[in-house]
Amino acid sequence: MGMRAYIIRRILLFIPILIGVTLLIFGVLQFFTPEERASAYITGTPKDPSVIYRIIDKYHLDDPIHIQYYHWMTRILKGNLGIAQSAGNTPVSVALLQGIPATFELVIFAIPSIVLAGVYLGVKSAVHRDKLIDHSTRVISIIGWSLPTFWSALILIAIFYGGLGWISTGRLSNEAYGMVTSTDFVRYTRINSVDGLLNGQLWITVDALKHLILPVANLTIVSVALIIRVMRSSMLEELSKGYIITAKAKGLTNSEVINKHARRNALIPVVTLTGILTAGLLTGVVITETVFSYKGIGYFAARAALQMDIPSVLGFALFVGLMFGVANLIVDITYAYIDPRIRVT
Repeated sequence: MGMRAYIIRRILLFIPILIGVTLLIFGVLQFFTPEERASAYITGTPKDPSVIYRIIDKYHLDDPIHIQYYHWMTRILKGNLGIAQSAGNTPVSVALLQGIPATFELVIFAIPSIVLAGVYLGVKSAVHRDKLIDHSTRVISIIGWSLPTFWSALILIAIFYGGLGWISTGRLSNEAYGMVTSTDFVRYTRINSVDGLLNGQLWITVDALKHLILPVANLTIVSVALIIRVMRSSMLEELSKGYIITAKAKGLTNSEVINKHARRNALIPVVTLTGILTAGLLTGVVITETVFSYKGIGYFAARAALQMDIPSVLGFALFVGLMFGVANLIVDITYAYIDPRIRVT
Protein backbone atom coordinates (compact mmCIF):
# COMPACT_ATOMS: atom_id res chain seq x y z
CA MET A 1 0.00 0.00 0.00
CA GLY A 2 1.34 3.43 -0.95
CA MET A 3 1.75 6.23 1.53
CA ARG A 4 -1.12 8.23 0.05
CA ALA A 5 -3.55 5.32 0.25
CA TYR A 6 -2.46 4.61 3.82
CA ILE A 7 -3.09 8.23 4.88
CA ILE A 8 -6.53 8.25 3.23
CA ARG A 9 -7.48 5.02 4.99
CA ARG A 10 -6.39 6.40 8.36
CA ILE A 11 -8.36 9.62 7.82
CA LEU A 12 -11.49 7.62 6.98
CA LEU A 13 -11.02 5.60 10.17
CA PHE A 14 -10.67 8.86 12.08
CA ILE A 15 -14.25 9.90 11.25
CA PRO A 16 -16.05 7.18 13.30
CA ILE A 17 -13.71 7.95 16.21
CA LEU A 18 -14.88 11.56 16.22
CA ILE A 19 -18.50 10.45 16.02
CA GLY A 20 -17.91 8.16 18.99
CA VAL A 21 -16.45 11.05 21.00
CA THR A 22 -19.47 13.27 20.26
CA LEU A 23 -21.87 10.45 21.19
CA LEU A 24 -20.11 9.98 24.51
CA ILE A 25 -20.26 13.68 25.39
CA PHE A 26 -23.85 13.95 24.16
CA GLY A 27 -24.70 10.99 26.40
CA VAL A 28 -23.32 12.86 29.41
CA LEU A 29 -25.60 15.79 28.57
CA GLN A 30 -28.63 13.53 28.94
CA PHE A 31 -28.04 13.38 32.70
CA PHE A 32 -29.18 17.02 32.83
CA THR A 33 -32.74 18.23 32.43
CA PRO A 34 -33.75 20.32 29.39
CA GLU A 35 -33.99 23.35 31.71
CA GLU A 36 -30.42 22.83 32.95
CA ARG A 37 -29.13 22.40 29.41
CA ALA A 38 -31.01 25.52 28.29
CA SER A 39 -29.18 27.58 30.92
CA ALA A 40 -25.95 26.93 28.99
CA TYR A 41 -27.16 29.34 26.29
CA ILE A 42 -28.04 32.32 28.47
CA THR A 43 -26.02 34.71 30.61
CA GLY A 44 -26.95 35.14 34.24
CA THR A 45 -30.40 34.30 35.62
CA PRO A 46 -33.33 35.23 33.34
CA LYS A 47 -35.99 37.44 34.93
CA ASP A 48 -38.67 35.86 32.78
CA PRO A 49 -38.95 32.04 33.22
CA SER A 50 -40.44 31.76 29.76
CA VAL A 51 -36.96 32.51 28.35
CA ILE A 52 -35.85 29.01 29.38
CA TYR A 53 -38.75 27.38 27.58
CA ARG A 54 -38.15 29.42 24.45
CA ILE A 55 -34.55 28.22 24.43
CA ILE A 56 -35.68 24.61 24.95
CA ASP A 57 -37.97 24.94 21.96
CA LYS A 58 -35.36 26.78 19.84
CA TYR A 59 -32.61 24.20 20.45
CA HIS A 60 -34.93 21.14 20.44
CA LEU A 61 -33.84 20.13 23.95
CA ASP A 62 -36.99 18.11 24.70
CA ASP A 63 -37.32 16.39 21.32
CA PRO A 64 -36.57 12.66 20.74
CA ILE A 65 -32.93 11.89 21.44
CA HIS A 66 -31.90 11.35 17.79
CA ILE A 67 -33.35 14.75 16.85
CA GLN A 68 -31.57 16.33 19.82
CA TYR A 69 -28.28 14.80 18.68
CA TYR A 70 -28.74 16.09 15.13
CA HIS A 71 -29.38 19.67 16.25
CA TRP A 72 -26.62 19.48 18.89
CA MET A 73 -24.12 18.38 16.23
CA THR A 74 -25.32 21.19 13.97
CA ARG A 75 -24.59 23.70 16.73
CA ILE A 76 -21.22 22.10 17.46
CA LEU A 77 -20.16 22.36 13.82
CA LYS A 78 -21.13 26.03 13.90
CA GLY A 79 -19.02 26.56 17.04
CA ASN A 80 -21.99 27.10 19.35
CA LEU A 81 -20.98 25.29 22.56
CA GLY A 82 -22.90 27.50 24.95
CA ILE A 83 -21.90 30.32 27.26
CA ALA A 84 -18.82 30.13 29.51
CA GLN A 85 -19.96 31.83 32.72
CA SER A 86 -16.55 31.21 34.29
CA ALA A 87 -14.95 33.28 31.50
CA GLY A 88 -17.06 36.40 31.81
CA ASN A 89 -20.13 35.08 29.96
CA THR A 90 -18.27 34.71 26.69
CA PRO A 91 -19.09 31.87 24.27
CA VAL A 92 -17.30 28.64 25.17
CA SER A 93 -15.73 28.41 21.71
CA VAL A 94 -14.30 31.94 22.08
CA ALA A 95 -12.94 31.16 25.55
CA LEU A 96 -11.27 28.01 24.25
CA LEU A 97 -9.73 29.85 21.31
CA GLN A 98 -8.38 32.55 23.62
CA GLY A 99 -6.56 29.92 25.69
CA ILE A 100 -5.09 27.93 22.80
CA PRO A 101 -2.21 30.34 21.92
CA ALA A 102 -0.91 30.34 25.50
CA THR A 103 -0.96 26.54 25.75
CA PHE A 104 0.50 26.18 22.26
CA GLU A 105 3.37 28.50 23.21
CA LEU A 106 4.06 26.32 26.23
CA VAL A 107 3.93 23.12 24.16
CA ILE A 108 6.27 24.26 21.37
CA PHE A 109 8.99 24.82 23.95
CA ALA A 110 8.21 21.90 26.26
CA ILE A 111 7.91 19.05 23.75
CA PRO A 112 11.37 19.46 22.10
CA SER A 113 13.09 19.61 25.47
CA ILE A 114 11.18 16.56 26.73
CA VAL A 115 11.74 14.44 23.62
CA LEU A 116 15.36 15.39 22.93
CA ALA A 117 16.41 14.91 26.55
CA GLY A 118 14.44 11.68 26.84
CA VAL A 119 15.79 10.14 23.63
CA TYR A 120 19.38 11.18 24.33
CA LEU A 121 19.41 9.89 27.91
CA GLY A 122 17.48 6.75 26.95
CA VAL A 123 20.00 5.86 24.22
CA LYS A 124 22.97 6.61 26.47
CA SER A 125 21.48 4.49 29.23
CA ALA A 126 20.90 1.51 26.91
CA VAL A 127 24.30 1.71 25.20
CA HIS A 128 26.11 1.93 28.56
CA ARG A 129 23.94 -0.65 30.30
CA ASP A 130 24.69 -1.26 34.00
CA LYS A 131 27.32 1.47 34.05
CA LEU A 132 27.30 4.72 36.01
CA ILE A 133 25.38 6.72 33.40
CA ASP A 134 22.75 3.97 33.19
CA HIS A 135 22.22 3.86 36.95
CA SER A 136 22.18 7.66 37.18
CA THR A 137 19.65 7.97 34.37
CA ARG A 138 17.37 5.36 35.91
CA VAL A 139 17.48 7.14 39.27
CA ILE A 140 16.60 10.44 37.55
CA SER A 141 13.70 8.86 35.66
CA ILE A 142 12.31 7.19 38.79
CA ILE A 143 12.49 10.42 40.78
CA GLY A 144 10.94 12.45 37.96
CA TRP A 145 8.15 9.93 37.40
CA SER A 146 7.38 9.79 41.14
CA LEU A 147 7.16 13.54 41.69
CA PRO A 148 3.62 14.98 41.89
CA THR A 149 3.29 17.72 39.27
CA PHE A 150 1.96 20.28 41.73
CA TRP A 151 4.77 19.55 44.21
CA SER A 152 7.59 20.03 41.69
CA ALA A 153 5.90 23.21 40.46
CA LEU A 154 5.67 24.62 43.99
CA ILE A 155 9.33 23.75 44.65
CA LEU A 156 10.41 25.59 41.48
CA ILE A 157 8.34 28.63 42.46
CA ALA A 158 9.70 28.58 46.02
CA ILE A 159 13.31 28.49 44.78
CA PHE A 160 13.35 30.72 41.72
CA TYR A 161 10.55 33.16 42.58
CA GLY A 162 10.18 33.15 46.35
CA GLY A 163 13.86 32.59 47.20
CA LEU A 164 15.94 34.05 44.37
CA GLY A 165 13.34 36.38 42.84
CA TRP A 166 14.57 35.61 39.34
CA ILE A 167 11.38 34.50 37.59
CA SER A 168 7.75 35.35 38.34
CA THR A 169 4.60 33.42 37.47
CA GLY A 170 2.12 34.28 34.72
CA ARG A 171 2.85 34.78 31.03
CA LEU A 172 4.37 38.29 31.19
CA SER A 173 5.57 40.89 33.64
CA ASN A 174 3.26 43.81 34.42
CA GLU A 175 5.26 46.15 32.17
CA ALA A 176 5.22 43.72 29.25
CA TYR A 177 1.52 42.96 29.75
CA GLY A 178 0.74 46.67 29.62
CA MET A 179 2.60 46.96 26.32
CA VAL A 180 0.99 43.87 24.81
CA THR A 181 -2.54 45.07 25.66
CA SER A 182 -1.94 48.59 24.35
CA THR A 183 -3.20 49.83 20.99
CA ASP A 184 0.37 50.18 19.71
CA PHE A 185 0.94 46.42 19.88
CA VAL A 186 -0.55 44.18 17.17
CA ARG A 187 -1.58 40.69 18.31
CA TYR A 188 -0.79 38.69 15.19
CA THR A 189 -0.78 35.22 16.75
CA ARG A 190 -1.47 35.91 20.48
CA ILE A 191 1.75 33.95 21.14
CA ASN A 192 3.74 36.51 23.09
CA SER A 193 7.21 35.34 22.11
CA VAL A 194 6.28 35.43 18.42
CA ASP A 195 4.27 38.66 18.51
CA GLY A 196 7.15 40.41 20.27
CA LEU A 197 9.40 39.66 17.30
CA LEU A 198 6.73 40.59 14.73
CA ASN A 199 6.23 43.95 16.46
CA GLY A 200 9.97 44.61 16.70
CA GLN A 201 9.82 44.47 20.51
CA LEU A 202 12.58 42.01 21.36
CA TRP A 203 12.25 42.69 25.09
CA ILE A 204 8.66 41.35 24.97
CA THR A 205 9.96 38.10 23.48
CA VAL A 206 12.68 37.85 26.12
CA ASP A 207 10.15 38.53 28.86
CA ALA A 208 7.79 35.85 27.49
CA LEU A 209 10.61 33.30 27.22
CA LYS A 210 11.72 34.10 30.77
CA HIS A 211 8.22 33.34 32.06
CA LEU A 212 8.19 30.06 30.12
CA ILE A 213 11.27 28.69 31.90
CA LEU A 214 9.58 27.43 35.07
CA PRO A 215 6.48 25.77 33.51
CA VAL A 216 8.60 24.19 30.75
CA ALA A 217 11.10 22.95 33.34
CA ASN A 218 8.28 21.51 35.43
CA LEU A 219 6.77 19.65 32.46
CA THR A 220 10.20 18.37 31.44
CA ILE A 221 11.02 17.08 34.92
CA VAL A 222 7.76 15.15 35.15
CA SER A 223 7.39 13.95 31.55
CA VAL A 224 10.95 13.18 30.45
CA ALA A 225 11.15 10.22 32.85
CA LEU A 226 8.66 8.19 30.82
CA ILE A 227 10.43 8.95 27.54
CA ILE A 228 13.74 7.81 29.05
CA ARG A 229 12.29 4.54 30.30
CA VAL A 230 10.54 3.71 27.04
CA MET A 231 13.54 4.68 24.89
CA ARG A 232 15.95 2.67 27.04
CA SER A 233 13.76 -0.43 26.93
CA SER A 234 13.18 -0.15 23.18
CA MET A 235 16.87 0.50 22.49
CA LEU A 236 17.97 -2.54 24.54
CA GLU A 237 15.56 -4.70 22.57
CA GLU A 238 16.90 -3.44 19.23
CA LEU A 239 20.54 -3.88 20.26
CA SER A 240 19.91 -7.55 20.96
CA LYS A 241 18.48 -8.31 17.51
CA GLY A 242 20.30 -10.18 14.76
CA TYR A 243 20.57 -7.33 12.27
CA ILE A 244 22.66 -5.36 14.79
CA ILE A 245 25.09 -8.28 15.13
CA THR A 246 25.24 -8.53 11.33
CA ALA A 247 25.90 -4.81 10.98
CA LYS A 248 28.78 -5.01 13.45
CA ALA A 249 30.18 -8.06 11.65
CA LYS A 250 30.26 -6.06 8.42
CA GLY A 251 32.62 -3.59 10.04
CA LEU A 252 30.25 -0.73 10.91
CA THR A 253 31.33 1.38 13.84
CA ASN A 254 29.29 1.49 17.06
CA SER A 255 28.24 5.03 16.24
CA GLU A 256 26.88 4.00 12.82
CA VAL A 257 25.10 0.96 14.23
CA ILE A 258 23.47 2.96 17.01
CA ASN A 259 22.57 6.14 15.11
CA LYS A 260 21.67 4.74 11.67
CA HIS A 261 20.03 1.44 12.59
CA ALA A 262 19.14 0.74 16.21
CA ARG A 263 17.96 4.21 17.23
CA ARG A 264 15.70 4.63 14.21
CA ASN A 265 13.81 1.41 14.93
CA ALA A 266 13.76 2.07 18.67
CA LEU A 267 11.97 5.38 18.07
CA ILE A 268 8.68 3.75 17.06
CA PRO A 269 7.23 3.37 20.60
CA VAL A 270 8.61 6.81 21.46
CA VAL A 271 6.65 8.28 18.54
CA THR A 272 3.45 6.89 20.03
CA LEU A 273 4.27 8.27 23.44
CA THR A 274 5.25 11.66 22.03
CA GLY A 275 1.97 11.92 20.12
CA ILE A 276 -0.08 11.17 23.22
CA LEU A 277 2.08 13.50 25.31
CA THR A 278 1.73 16.34 22.80
CA ALA A 279 -2.04 15.92 22.69
CA GLY A 280 -2.12 15.97 26.49
CA LEU A 281 -0.13 19.18 26.62
CA LEU A 282 -2.17 20.83 23.85
CA THR A 283 -5.39 20.05 25.67
CA GLY A 284 -4.06 21.83 28.70
CA VAL A 285 -1.73 20.91 31.49
CA VAL A 286 -4.26 21.76 34.16
CA ILE A 287 -2.03 21.58 37.25
CA THR A 288 1.01 23.28 35.72
CA GLU A 289 -0.98 26.13 34.20
CA THR A 290 -2.96 26.63 37.41
CA VAL A 291 0.05 26.68 39.75
CA PHE A 292 2.03 29.04 37.50
CA SER A 293 -1.03 31.23 36.70
CA TYR A 294 -0.36 30.49 33.05
CA LYS A 295 -3.71 31.27 31.43
CA GLY A 296 -4.07 28.60 28.78
CA ILE A 297 -6.59 25.85 28.09
CA GLY A 298 -5.75 24.00 31.31
CA TYR A 299 -6.23 27.13 33.43
CA PHE A 300 -9.60 27.70 31.75
CA ALA A 301 -10.70 24.10 32.39
CA ALA A 302 -9.67 24.21 36.06
CA ARG A 303 -11.57 27.44 36.66
CA ALA A 304 -14.64 26.08 34.84
CA ALA A 305 -14.62 22.91 36.95
CA LEU A 306 -14.30 24.85 40.21
CA GLN A 307 -17.26 27.05 39.26
CA MET A 308 -19.37 24.12 38.01
CA ASP A 309 -19.47 25.66 34.53
CA ILE A 310 -20.86 22.59 32.75
CA PRO A 311 -20.86 23.98 29.15
CA SER A 312 -17.20 24.93 29.48
CA VAL A 313 -16.22 21.57 30.96
CA LEU A 314 -18.02 19.66 28.20
CA GLY A 315 -16.58 21.98 25.57
CA PHE A 316 -13.13 21.28 26.96
CA ALA A 317 -13.86 17.53 26.90
CA LEU A 318 -14.87 17.77 23.25
CA PHE A 319 -11.65 19.65 22.47
CA VAL A 320 -9.62 17.00 24.33
CA GLY A 321 -11.24 14.20 22.32
CA LEU A 322 -10.53 16.01 19.06
CA MET A 323 -6.88 16.64 19.94
CA PHE A 324 -6.22 13.04 20.98
CA GLY A 325 -7.87 11.80 17.79
CA VAL A 326 -5.69 14.08 15.68
CA ALA A 327 -2.61 13.02 17.67
CA ASN A 328 -3.31 9.34 17.02
CA LEU A 329 -3.77 10.08 13.32
CA ILE A 330 -0.41 11.86 13.14
CA VAL A 331 1.24 9.02 15.08
CA ASP A 332 -0.10 6.44 12.62
CA ILE A 333 1.22 8.42 9.66
CA THR A 334 4.60 8.90 11.36
CA TYR A 335 4.72 5.17 12.02
CA ALA A 336 4.36 4.45 8.33
CA TYR A 337 7.15 6.91 7.52
CA ILE A 338 9.57 5.40 10.04
CA ASP A 339 8.71 1.76 9.22
CA PRO A 340 7.21 1.26 5.70
CA ARG A 341 6.23 -2.31 6.65
CA ILE A 342 3.34 -0.87 8.69
CA ARG A 343 1.62 0.33 5.49
CA VAL A 344 0.81 -3.23 4.43
CA THR A 345 -1.00 -4.09 7.65
